Amino acid sequence: MTERGEVRSSRLLLALASVAVAFAAADTYVVVLALPDMMTSVGVPIDQLQRAAPIVSGFLLGYVAMLPLIGRIADLRGRVPVLVMALTLFAVGSLVTTLAYDMPSIVVGRFLQGVGGGGLVPATLALVADLYPAERRGVPLGIVSAVQELGSVVGPLFGALVLSVADWRAIFAINLAVGLVLAAAIRRVDDSTPGPRHERSRLHLLPGGLLLALTLVSGGVTMLRPPPLLRDLTWGQLFIPYAGDGRWLTPVGTTAIVALVLLLAQCWFGPRPLVDLRSWLAHLREADLVGALLLAVALGGVILAFSTADPKIEVFSAQGRWYLLGGAIGAVGFVWHLRRAANPLLPREALRRTPAWGALLVSFFIGAALIAALIDIPLFARTTVYPDSQLSAALVLVRFLIALPVGAVLGGYLIRRFAPGPVTAVGMLMAAAGFVLMTRWGLTTIEEPVANVALLVGGLGFGLALAPVNAALLEFTDDAVHGVASAFVVVSRMVGMLVGISALTTIGLRRYYAEQRVIPPVQDVCDGRSRCKEFSDLLRVAGIAQEHAVFWGAAGCAVVAAVLALVLFRSAGPSRLPALDTVKAAV
Repeated sequence: MTERGEVRSSRLLLALASVAVAFAAADTYVVVLALPDMMTSVGVPIDQLQRAAPIVSGFLLGYVAMLPLIGRIADLRGRVPVLVMALTLFAVGSLVTTLAYDMPSIVVGRFLQGVGGGGLVPATLALVADLYPAERRGVPLGIVSAVQELGSVVGPLFGALVLSVADWRAIFAINLAVGLVLAAAIRRVDDSTPGPRHERSRLHLLPGGLLLALTLVSGGVTMLRPPPLLRDLTWGQLFIPYAGDGRWLTPVGTTAIVALVLLLAQCWFGPRPLVDLRSWLAHLREADLVGALLLAVALGGVILAFSTADPKIEVFSAQGRWYLLGGAIGAVGFVWHLRRAANPLLPREALRRTPAWGALLVSFFIGAALIAALIDIPLFARTTVYPDSQLSAALVLVRFLIALPVGAVLGGYLIRRFAPGPVTAVGMLMAAAGFVLMTRWGLTTIEEPVANVALLVGGLGFGLALAPVNAALLEFTDDAVHGVASAFVVVSRMVGMLVGISALTTIGLRRYYAEQRVIPPVQDVCDGRSRCKEFSDLLRVAGIAQEHAVFWGAAGCAVVAAVLALVLFRSAGPSRLPALDTVKAAV
């Protein structure tokens, strides 16, 4: 009965972690529909979309740049504490975003959400490796990959549902509640700490809890500035600044700052702190904080260079070369640090085996191909049959995304019988075939049933490739580095997405301009008029040619990923093979 209880607890723990991963993934995409309202709320005009780039890049920066550090801490401190910490950060970021009143506050909130949401992925993948032996790991990895991609389906739909009945802030208020509930549930399921000790320590948590409550209440009032309090003759004095016009230089703002300082002091010096900051700082040092910061600079340079650009007119932003230069300096510093540090962020032998570092390379090209589907399928729909409906165009992508989680579970099952290399290769060749079929789409194909073939084949193919890549990585890395290794795979795919969308968009634009040059002048087509349906159709055909070029490029990336998987994963066998060999040896 005890063993059964442990099995149930392990499965429940993994289920909760998977739900957390799905919810955080959904938050990545939920901002797409809410972005216009978020811009308006913080004083950014809707026609100045480029000024809202930090809202997106801030989340990406937190998600990617801090991932390796969190993965390494998961190796050192344990999976469950990191899951709880990541969910707590996600909840805090959701709270700050909900209360945000200007661009800096909303970017800080999104950054914290990114750090927390990204940290869930490597900890959950490493948890799978802890709970399941290699021969039984395929299906759980497929499920985790499936729920992660399911978030991309649920995110826009969840955002649309909330926005139909409430303000955009309600989205992040729900995130706050769900994050805290999941953190509490995971902490409760974890059996590592006996219950009686929690009971004895509750009174010692009271001072920290009171300071936390005071910080949250006063900080929330400072950010929201409720009109009834602001207009009241007595309470309104709490919002009068001591100097200037800053919100935090008011009595209520100062109260929040002082309460936060006292809370941090209690967490640092207190005998029973609410959060053991000394312990976490020790783990940060042990996890190589310096190396993590150097890597964050390197990754941040890449992220900012590509994510702040307008892909319609440039590969990276006007400051992109400077961002890339800073990233290159960070990368050189990181490599230098790895060679000299006694305990580096990425242990020197962690990725020494070919399938381990090969998983990073394959993941990069998977990301470069996948982003073309996520971005350009809706763009194709907008170019052709849904020029005035962003929601209808996004729903076309749902057909692709529904097949992806199904493929992820199927891929996890197949690697129990077949090697990860062939399964990954088959999946990416299916994805390439889907893109090739998309290159035959015309003005009305999206509305025809034949379009579903390309969408379903492509989505299923991408899903098939996810679990085998993770399985190959986990099989050929030591248990002690599963967290940081899993983080690097996720980072590799995200960087592949950023680089891929810029490179493929550049290819597409060249095709578009070439097609546009052969279009006759509008006066010749429209008999002297400034616009007509015939000329608009010619522009749409040029836009279709642009998307076809992107799909061809994405197909090429998918083929490269398939070939690399066959070559680099050739030493990886089916996950059930060790168990079969053991049985044969016993016989």
